[in-house]
Amino acid sequence: MVHPVSPYPSTTPLRSPGRPDRRPVPADREPARRLRRAGLGYLLAFALTAVGFVGTGAGQSLDGRLLPRAERGGGYEQPTDLVEPAGSVLAWFGDPAVLGLLLVAVLLLGVLGRRPWAGMVGVGLVGAAVVAASVAKQVILRPDLGVLTSTTHNSFPSGHVAAAMALLLAVLLVLPAPARPWCAVPGAVGVCTVAAATMIAGWHRFSDVLGGVLLAAALFCLAAAVLARAGGATRVGPAAVGFGPLGLLGPLGLLGGVPLLGLLLFAPSLTPYAASGGVGGFFVAIAAGSGFVVLVVATVLVLVRSVDFVGSTRAAGRFGSAGPRGGELPGRDTIPGRRLDGTGTTPGRWPGSETGRRGSGGAVPSRAS
Repeated sequence: MVHPVSPYPSTTPLRSPGRPDRRPVPADREPARRLRRAGLGYLLAFALTAVGFVGTGAGQSLDGRLLPRAERGGGYEQPTDLVEPAGSVLAWFGDPAVLGLLLVAVLLLGVLGRRPWAGMVGVGLVGAAVVAASVAKQVILRPDLGVLTSTTHNSFPSGHVAAAMALLLAVLLVLPAPARPWCAVPGAVGVCTVAAATMIAGWHRFSDVLGGVLLAAALFCLAAAVLARAGGATRVGPAAVGFGPLGLLGPLGLLGGVPLLGLLLFAPSLTPYAASGGVGGFFVAIAAGSGFVVLVVATVLVLVRSVDFVGSTRAAGRFGSAGPRGGELPGRDTIPGRRLDGTGTTPGRWPGSETGRRGSGGAVPSRAS
């Protein structure tokens, strides 16, 4: 007995035997997933930095070798003429009026660039970074491990560095993708200046700078992932993204990466007060911290290279009328010539239509047959 062949085409996608049916990730959700994973990675790096530098004797000793305790006052202020300029930088950046004006500028950039949600998220990002840094200082305890150049006062992470880094990332959030690299270079220089000032003035250790940068980067990635997942982002082509200024970030990162590598290799041979004699010292800490800032900024630019955080109205129509919606498999409702209810076809438009189902006699079989 020969089974009759159905005149209607099957719309069930073919599957390989023994392999589960895995639907592809929608294109509009891929940036959110990438940013979410990066945010969790930055949080993990933040936790490892806290454990390594705050909770171990080797980490506390390394902080002490880089920024040794000054003999007067028992603090960490460095014996250099740069102390007064560093204090001026911190006083200016720590002024609530200055920080408020910078946040208003971020919000205005978002509104004028038709990215109001990104502007509000950017302002919230800076506030969240300051609050998170303050809470972390109270939660993280610095144990007494017998390190001569260390105290039990915890300053990890740096709130000034976290705020400066978050402010830069907030600006990148409200800018169009082609303009981000042009703003990232001077912004990274500004963050490096604030980070260096905190170490020169004796407000923070080297590890505090690393913690502030990582904390701000983690919050940025998580906030950007939520914004992208909510439909406030569109994908842009690689041709629309300009990476010309990133060529400047490479040498800057190299200048900081070389001292950082040398620091990790030769730190055990440094004496506790080597910085006062010009070996190692806070200049190495400044160079290494600056290189770390540039590295994280460049990584963030790569993460958001194909994402533009515009309003949800533009995000809703980013695919236009070409092709099925993102992540939708071709099925019964997406076959040309077939209505959404599955009844009726358009002649000559799809295999199995009326013109393709005529028998040898020219008769069109009905659905009842």
